[in-house]
Amino acid sequence: MQSNKENLVVTLTFDFALAIIAFTEKLEDHKKYNLANQLFRSGTSIGANVREAQNAESKADFIHKLKIAAKEADETEYWLKLCEKSESYSDPGTLLQEIESINKVLSKIIASSKKKLM
Repeated sequence: MQSNKENLVVTLTFDFALAIIAFTEKLEDHKKYNLANQLFRSGTSIGANVREAQNAESKADFIHKLKIAAKEADETEYWLKLCEKSESYSDPGTLLQEIESINKVLSKIIASSKKKLM
């Protein structure tokens, strides 16, 4: 299923993972290790699952892998909102808007892929 042309969701989630790495390093500088670890794992997993979906064995497998990415994106949004609302944590800045965009893109792809599956 993988092609040589640029894939928006792959690029979007890869760039987001890089931003998550930078943000979690900032959290670790402030000794917020537990949340940094959770956020690092879920935030970088989104792109890994999207990338894995590009080599899916079937349309159903593709949808399944994107659903896993969507779950990781929801979890990431949760951790980012905790940072935003907690007084002692760094503000996630634009990461919340970025994860909301990723969630919308993933939802659209999953919905349109399901229609094609039927």
